[in-house]
Amino acid sequence: MPQLTIPDVIAPDLAVLFCGINPGLYSAATGHHFARPGNRFWPALHLSGFTPRRLRPDEQDLLLDYGLGITNLVARPSARADELTPAELRAGAARLTRLAAEHTPRFVAVVGVSAYRTGFARPKATVGEQPERIAEARLWVLPNPSGLNAHYQLPALAAEFRALREEAMGSRPANGTSGVP
Repeated sequence: MPQLTIPDVIAPDLAVLFCGINPGLYSAATGHHFARPGNRFWPALHLSGFTPRRLRPDEQDLLLDYGLGITNLVARPSARADELTPAELRAGAARLTRLAAEHTPRFVAVVGVSAYRTGFARPKATVGEQPERIAEARLWVLPNPSGLNAHYQLPALAAEFRALREEAMGSRPANGTSGVP
């Protein structure tokens, strides 16, 4: 059986390239990033002011209109991110570095601090901007928006996304958003 993957939504010179950990089984089946109902990526993206309305996963290509893109560290789908091996995460970090060098986004935002810590060998990393760069891009780590991440409820998650948006795109949200959850 062929492995299902989700295509990158990417273009040169994006403001932010978001990088998920890997597709969940539901996302892999639909072919859309963060597609599982209950995943908070799309609501957080909107509430933080990145998009003027809440996009649906099947509208992921519209991200490019806002200077945004999306990829994954690991292409292999799994039920849970903790099913990935450290070697897969390290290989994903190397691939993400190549993508950043090729497409030159201003920011790369890894969505999942545990995966970032393992993939990039930064065991003490925290959410927020990182001191190192990835290629020439500024590097940011966001909390995992999965419904399984109980540490961050939607308002706190949107606040972390908003901090990135304000740094990457200025304090004014996309047209039509209040920027307030």
